[in-house]
Amino acid sequence: MPEVDTREYYDDFSTSYDRMRDSPYHRMLDELCIEIAAPYARGHRVLELGCGTGRILGPLDQMAAEAIGVDFASGMVAQAKSRGLDARHADLCELPFPDASFDLTCSFKVLPHVPDARRAIAEAARVTRRTGHLILEVYNPISLRYLAKRLGGARPVGEGTRTEAEVPTRWDTRRAAVALLPEDTALVDHYGVRIFTPFAGVHRVPLFGDVLRMAERTGMRSPLRSLGGFLVLLVRKT
Repeated sequence: MPEVDTREYYDDFSTSYDRMRDSPYHRMLDELCIEIAAPYARGHRVLELGCGTGRILGPLDQMAAEAIGVDFASGMVAQAKSRGLDARHADLCELPFPDASFDLTCSFKVLPHVPDARRAIAEAARVTRRTGHLILEVYNPISLRYLAKRLGGARPVGEGTRTEAEVPTRWDTRRAAVALLPEDTALVDHYGVRIFTPFAGVHRVPLFGDVLRMAERTGMRSPLRSLGGFLVLLVRKT
């Protein structure tokens, strides 16, 4: 699918993105990502790739010395700027920053939709200083989430007729994701997000949803982490 179509998709999505993401399930996903990033963001210079409307960039901005977000969809950037965040329009494969500009470069739920993920990761590494960190999230095919997607088919997004099928999506095991890393980086650790959740709606069930969210937070660092629907790689720039 041409890149311009993908950009239009996210521009359209930006008008309802926050409303759709303000659910117990999506709040949990954001909170776990922020929890992973916090130790490496606090007091440092941070870049978020594909910042969207700023749902993660906002909390990171409160703890970082400086936090900048980039997104290729102008609608998303406008929404993030309306929150008072430093959000900029940019291509993830051609970042407008000098080498070694950031202590932490992170990306959540974006790389699976970038046609040239390897190049985007190389750019992320380029703008990260030596001994700095990258936090990169990929979609895991060895997970309940992948099974649910296969069985449920493409869901509608936003308030129009668009569906998830309009955006190219890649699924990578941990080994496949590590193979995308540049030579001047090294995997430090990985986390699994959404290990036990069969489908998002169960988080709305009273009490059960609370228990499930506690299980997800505990499982994120457990031996079951490689079964997370989202794999979050902690990478160090060597």
